[in-house]
Amino acid sequence: MKLKAIIHEAEEGGFWAEVPALPGCVTQGESLVELESNLHEAIEGWLLAAEDGEVLSGGRVLEVAV
Repeated sequence: MKLKAIIHEAEEGGFWAEVPALPGCVTQGESLVELESNLHEAIEGWLLAAEDGEVLSGGRVLEVAV
């Protein structure tokens, strides 16, 4: 599974990103390297929470390695 993230420059410096396919999955980082690491953690966390029953109606969760 490949997911796309939209990266934004934060007004106060650094970056933040959102994953449109995973509602509410957002993170931030001071650098692009930190952002990418945080993004992996955010996606993993979102998927773990979804396994606990927080999936949107009609949705499905697949376990993936990121």
